[in-house]
Amino acid sequence: MQVTPLKKLHKAKVIEVKNVTESMFYLKFMPIEKIDSVPGQFVSILCGNLTLRRPFSIAGVEENEIGVLIKKKGKGTEYLSSLRTGDEIDFVGAMGSGFKIEDKKSLLVGAGVGVAPILYLREELNKRSAKTMFLAGFQTEKEVPMIFDFDKICTDDGSMGMHGSVLNYVRNSVEEFHPEKIYACGPLVVLENISQIAKRLQIPCEIAMEKEMACSIGVCRGCVIRVLKNGVEQNASVCQDGPVFNGNEVVWSKI
Repeated sequence: MQVTPLKKLHKAKVIEVKNVTESMFYLKFMPIEKIDSVPGQFVSILCGNLTLRRPFSIAGVEENEIGVLIKKKGKGTEYLSSLRTGDEIDFVGAMGSGFKIEDKKSLLVGAGVGVAPILYLREELNKRSAKTMFLAGFQTEKEVPMIFDFDKICTDDGSMGMHGSVLNYVRNSVEEFHPEKIYACGPLVVLENISQIAKRLQIPCEIAMEKEMACSIGVCRGCVIRVLKNGVEQNASVCQDGPVFNGNEVVWSKI
């Protein structure tokens, strides 16, 4: 088993902690040293005296400021939500693989907090003047982070935008926009269905997988999935081989 060494620890100053919905907040921080990253990668942040770091997709980079979109779930995220401007944080990153940035007409799909890496991806695609359509899905209006711009919004309960799951609108968006590539992040059921749609329509598809991580360096094997490489099924760690994968290569039946 090959394990990728842990990247250098970094210190950073908190720039802003902003509640963007009842359940999500946006944490912006500035590393003391400049950090290189690409969309799809994540940072793993130490949360006070808790042993395990918490991984979060990078949602945006402005000069040397890094932003992460965080959903409040437990003690770790509660700690991060309590931080104030000027506080110091300890993190590792950027980690994992990122999206392949191509100058192609791209359909971007994000569900829930899965919009985070797609926001960063859109920034980079826009720099290349690539045409994009951003379809975002949430359970209800209360979960829509209004500080961000989306081309299309749908909510499961119909309280904002189009009524229904984001999956209900992927095929329509493909027919309307005619993308050359699809990028997506969200719950596994969303990624599986989008990958299947893309495969049937013969559209290249990259997905950023959401998976519980403990070590983030490939040691604990808690985030292992099965993928196909050159027609051969093998193990892959989401934290190291991903979190970005070719949707067609994931063996969805074994997740």
